[in-house]
Amino acid sequence: MLKADVIPYVLKFKEPGGTSRGVMLFRKVWYIRLWNTNDPSIIGVGECDPLEGLSCDASDYENKLKEICENIDFWIVNIRLLEAYPSIRFGLEMSWLDYRHGGNRRWFPSDFTEGRAGIKINGLIWMGACDEMEKRIREKLKKGFTCLKLKIGAIGFEQELTLLRSLRKKFSESDLELRVDANGAFHKEDALRKLDCLSEFKIHSIEQPIRAGQWEEMAYLCKNTPVPIALDEELIGIHSKADRTNLLNAIVPQYIILKPSLIGGFYTSDEWIALAEEYGIGWWVTSALESNIGLAAIAQWTYMKEAHLPQGLGTGQVFTNNIPTRLMLKGENLFQKPILRNRSELNFIIKNSQ
Repeated sequence: MLKADVIPYVLKFKEPGGTSRGVMLFRKVWYIRLWNTNDPSIIGVGECDPLEGLSCDASDYENKLKEICENIDFWIVNIRLLEAYPSIRFGLEMSWLDYRHGGNRRWFPSDFTEGRAGIKINGLIWMGACDEMEKRIREKLKKGFTCLKLKIGAIGFEQELTLLRSLRKKFSESDLELRVDANGAFHKEDALRKLDCLSEFKIHSIEQPIRAGQWEEMAYLCKNTPVPIALDEELIGIHSKADRTNLLNAIVPQYIILKPSLIGGFYTSDEWIALAEEYGIGWWVTSALESNIGLAAIAQWTYMKEAHLPQGLGTGQVFTNNIPTRLMLKGENLFQKPILRNRSELNFIIKNSQ
């Protein structure tokens, strides 16, 4: 018989995490532990991590987690009924996959989990004062990153253009790929003008230039933009295949961005990928401030997709009290040390969740 419980955990940012939606200092997550009473030595772990202001999870979150743990056999079989709780669905899927593979945080066994292969990622530059962003850019370039993603939309568009202009003077398009993420900060009335300004710097793509839900306006931008557009927040809350098809048909984006913890897990992300490839739309994977537990699972799944573009995976270094990890960065490539059977992550979570 399967049993489950939940451990709450509060992640603390080393530095305030700035986006166009505001500044984050803390992040609350919940870990589902899953085991069988006949062999409690095998424990599957999954991370439920709604992101305030962005996730579409229903409001009675902790009550739902309790209900799921009390009826775990039912919910494992009927996980697709959790459409209103995409981050819980992500965590439950994680815990089940971990349990099935022996409880060693080997959600997707591969050359990546054995330390033999890595994943090329972009370097993320958080919003901040211009000098702070310049410092972060220099640090990423020194580490060997050839693809940077800059959060824009908070410090002033003219300052951001100045920063991009400075970068392009030093690094050509062939030397450095630039991506920007507006997080929906542009107004629909002047979004195309701003896209025209950005095109001067040979930008690879811009994520979510205007806020989600404005399909007609986004379709117009995707049709006329000089900078390829990637849908991000637009995918959140789109649950059925029919709705996904309608969205892609209506907007016709150049790219979509997959955040498994926000759109309902790995199976749902696989469905998005299949649909995007059917329509000739590019894609890549981005983490969403998960702890090292969720990040490791996303990285393992991403490697299995054999993606060719640099991925938007984090490195787990933004929190002061993150969970011990086997992930490590070598230049611009994310690797994982080979997995050994131990309980270091679980012991750390339990000890520090009090």
